[in-house]
Amino acid sequence: MVIANPIYDVVFKRLMENERVAKFFIGTMLGQVVESLKLKPQEFTYTDKLAGLAVFRLDFIAIIKTNDGEEKKILIEIQKAKNEIDLMRFRNYLAEQYKKQDVVNDEKVTLPITTIYILGFNLTKIETACIHVERQYRDMINHTILEQKNDFIERLTHDSYVVQVKRITGRYKSRLDQLLSVFEQKNFIGDTETVKEYHYEPEDEDVKTMTDILHHTGTDPKRRKEIEAEQEAWRSVNAMFETKEKAFRKTQKKLQNTIAEKDQALSEKDQELERQRKLIEELKNKLKE
Repeated sequence: MVIANPIYDVVFKRLMENERVAKFFIGTMLGQVVESLKLKPQEFTYTDKLAGLAVFRLDFIAIIKTNDGEEKKILIEIQKAKNEIDLMRFRNYLAEQYKKQDVVNDEKVTLPITTIYILGFNLTKIETACIHVERQYRDMINHTILEQKNDFIERLTHDSYVVQVKRITGRYKSRLDQLLSVFEQKNFIGDTETVKEYHYEPEDEDVKTMTDILHHTGTDPKRRKEIEAEQEAWRSVNAMFETKEKAFRKTQKKLQNTIAEKDQALSEKDQELERQRKLIEELKNKLKE
């Protein structure tokens, strides 16, 4: 089956517009059953006036209620490249979400936050495809783990889930494996890496719904053009950042060489001054004699 690559914002948005898929995705990542969900995509456009670039971005916010009655705010971020501007943008965005109150049942509340990052690049030293960065309450007096949680702490700290799509392998056993298989970065058709062959036979109805949506998106010429436009825009952005980074490194190296040359000159002057000081001391001693 031909499916669209879901790491592109325009494709992932199509998936998350389906409530069943959104519940399945978030519930499988968190290991919980999502009873209710309210999704609020946040549009963002990165613009570089000098380069003439405007790249459309989406951040996904979901307010969920799990089967144990807990309500949370889920922030989902797809990051295809390790650009500093993206990292800082999401840190600022995360800070804004911590300051913001949400309306649940016509009442303003401060919800706990959980983040899900889908990364299109590999993290160093971490080879697994899916990571849960989990908090623990540790009693530092008695050196024990506390099982009871507190609303105050929950609203000031958060768990994170990280998916490295390039490290997804051919596992297809658990429900999580089946979800991740959709994001596997293999079996691409052509050089664009916007569509691929999905070789698994979906056993789960939710996975089948996902692949059906992705198949329609990947075979629709209009949708294909949208994906390719997003890909081309990010290629331009990445090339621009690479050029800027090379120029910065070149300037930094030149500055370091200049500093090294000045340090060497100062060192030579210090040595000359020390030689002259010793010479003066010798002359003083001779005058005394």
